Amino acid sequence: MKTDTTVHPFRQPDETDDPLTAVLRDGARRLLAEAIEAEAEAFLAAMREERLSDGRARLVRHGHGPERTIQTGIGPVPVRRAKIRDRADGASEGVGERITFTSAILPRWARRTRSLDALLPVLYLRGISTGDFQEALAALLGREAPNLSPSVIGRLKEDWQAEYDRWQRRDLSARRYVYIWADGVYLQARMEDDAACMLVIIGATPEGRKELVGFQVGVRESAQSWRELLVDLKARGLSAAPEIAVGDGAMGFWKALEEIFPTTRHQRC
Repeated sequence: MKTDTTVHPFRQPDETDDPLTAVLRDGARRLLAEAIEAEAEAFLAAMREERLSDGRARLVRHGHGPERTIQTGIGPVPVRRAKIRDRADGASEGVGERITFTSAILPRWARRTRSLDALLPVLYLRGISTGDFQEALAALLGREAPNLSPSVIGRLKEDWQAEYDRWQRRDLSARRYVYIWADGVYLQARMEDDAACMLVIIGATPEGRKELVGFQVGVRESAQSWRELLVDLKARGLSAAPEIAVGDGAMGFWKALEEIFPTTRHQRC
């Protein structure tokens, strides 16, 4: 039965038919499968000298693992892991440990690309609550986005905190920086009323590589805030004073720098 109406329903986000995205996903699936096969064949080629006592190849292809879906920036991409079998029996062949093949492209338990993992803390800092991640990712990646429940997000937050704590405790005794740049960056994270200021120090090594040296929340104009950051870096082994420090003149950084690294030259910008 046909009903005459002038009302047209809007297309829902999870019903969007995007041929371009479909083509990209199909291309990504084929390229990923080819890369995994090439990686497995390269491993076998590198191990071709490994032989059994009867002369047969010790390592052989052993099919594929079950298909699984990897969440990527263009949505879910199905993939299967290549398997390689070590045919040697340690007792009878007189060999040591078994040789195992681990894909660098597709780690055994990977479910998301690293770029997607990097997106999650950004969404959290931007104010997405733990209960809204599924809806937010569905809008970005389609209706098949990973099921990130509040408990999963809570566990990820604990992992991020642990990773940050390890980074903050890392040994700096082997590091040397020719230049350092200091600045205070204001962040409006998670919709707080007052923007926090992140005190940031970036260093340039003698080889010309830039590295994030340290950061902490503080007051940009406070010498005490900067002093705490510099003292922490020095306590973790950063004993060689940088040649030059660069920053603007309004920060409390300069007074703290004179106390902690008095030989470092100042360059205002």
